[in-house]
Amino acid sequence: AKNIPKFLALICYEAIFPNYSNEIKNRPDWIVQITNDAWFGNFSGPYQHLAQARIRAIEQGLPFVRSANTGISAMIDPYGRVLNKIELETSGYFDAALPSKIQPTPYSKFGELFLALFCGLLLLACFANMYRKRNIE
Repeated sequence: AKNIPKFLALICYEAIFPNYSNEIKNRPDWIVQITNDAWFGNFSGPYQHLAQARIRAIEQGLPFVRSANTGISAMIDPYGRVLNKIELETSGYFDAALPSKIQPTPYSKFGELFLALFCGLLLLACFANMYRKRNIE
């Protein structure tokens, strides 16, 4: 186990919440998700979970390995591209080299700060516009 790069383990649906992968002190080399998507059946849930995993990989700039008991299992690179995949309701495995991580993304460094700043500026612009309209009348 000495040669395994440092990883962040996400269990079940934790991958749909950005804060689970963003609130870590020491940046890992990759993210792994172990999940039971069986309760979805052959429906949209596993596809949505895969899409969320791709988003987490892009947000963090980290490879993401998803292992699901009924599928969809996948290897995702830091750009969100699915490199290997085992389809829904399919047994199997893949043997693949772990992609390298990329530099920390702005989102991985600052999280929701940009969203909060944007909302604050939007509110400020709204108030300024209301003030301007009052002074014109």
